[in-house]
Amino acid sequence: MFNGTKREILIFPIVSSFFTAIAAPCYFHLISFLQPAFFIFLKRYYIKINKEVRIMHDKGKITAYQMALMIYPTIYATAVLMVPEITGQYVGRDSWAAPILGSLNGFFTAYVLYKLHKMYPNESLIQYSKHIIGPFLSKILGLFYLFFFLYMCGFILKEYSFFIGISLLPKTPMIAIIGSVVIMASLAITGGVEILGRASQLFVPIFILPIPIFTIMLLKDLDPKNVLPILEHGLLPLLQGSAAPQAWFSEVFLISMFLPFLKDPEKGLKWSFISLFAVLLSLVSLNLLTTFLFGEMTASYTFPVFKAVRIISLSDFFEHLEAGIITIWILGAYIKITVFYYALVLGTAQWLNLSDFKPIVLPFGLLISLFAIWEFANLQEQFEFSKFIFPFYVPFMLTVLPTILLIIAKIRTRNTMKKEPPRISNY
Repeated sequence: MFNGTKREILIFPIVSSFFTAIAAPCYFHLISFLQPAFFIFLKRYYIKINKEVRIMHDKGKITAYQMALMIYPTIYATAVLMVPEITGQYVGRDSWAAPILGSLNGFFTAYVLYKLHKMYPNESLIQYSKHIIGPFLSKILGLFYLFFFLYMCGFILKEYSFFIGISLLPKTPMIAIIGSVVIMASLAITGGVEILGRASQLFVPIFILPIPIFTIMLLKDLDPKNVLPILEHGLLPLLQGSAAPQAWFSEVFLISMFLPFLKDPEKGLKWSFISLFAVLLSLVSLNLLTTFLFGEMTASYTFPVFKAVRIISLSDFFEHLEAGIITIWILGAYIKITVFYYALVLGTAQWLNLSDFKPIVLPFGLLISLFAIWEFANLQEQFEFSKFIFPFYVPFMLTVLPTILLIIAKIRTRNTMKKEPPRISNY
């Protein structure tokens, strides 16, 4: 329950974000220091904490299949834009092999998080970390993850606005592009996890369908010889090129926020692996497609897949299909934005022990919109970040830290079992 009125709950984050808006143009990096005050003030003065009962913030339930459908576009929607170009710069015509190595990190991450879920089945990582590293350290770790989700929401929105602005709406203000998708995502999130699951069931098949269709349309332009010779530059460039895909695959981490809501949790790992394999197959196929078309020139194009679609021409009738592919891509990008946005507001509610996450959806929508506007000055700056920082920053948060938690949890469990006195039989 709230200690203040709902109106006060909404007003304070808006005022806080407005203050940040004034400071950010000159002192962007101060955001990292100003925002903890937002959480602490909200927790201390506006929210009455329920410390006795574990609160189920979302009573909805989804299937493991629906979770897999949410994870697929969460990884693939933005990877399809950046990964072909980044991998092409490292490995050239061997870019198709980079996602294969990169996917190993995704499968490992999914396995680690599923093992943690088996140990703490009714809680997300934000919640069960206190059982592993204690309440104080878990609050710090949880805050790191909340800032990570906040930053990623801004990152995805910025990439979305750049792509739509360049390819479809060059004269539309960026704030209009960002604001429209944030409003739509907010509406879905307030409906709960079931709405996200059903939306994924509806949109993801439409999102996947164009891949084989456009491949068939481009068959006459494909030259398989462009992929030869295989491993021309050796294994080292391939390992460097796989750094970017493995960062995107590590986003399977988000299953940690959805596993507690599964109707069939025993199928969680299976469908996570299926989703990862589908992403792997899609990325390998698209990298092969762009390599067959452009060869080593793939790395010189900003959005190689978008460039490939522009080439399609059947009997001078089916041409200029890029608008269609953009429209379909928007569905996948929308799901990805919504999933990260949901993880942010749900994680915040769990971190603060709020009884409901819905009152903070719109304030955080404003906050992620501000982050999206300020994070990168241009597309080249975001691309450089995706190439040099993203491959290390994201796996550290989404793979390394959960692995450390699992190791500590296993050690604590083993020590607890050793300390238990032996049971004496009555027989």
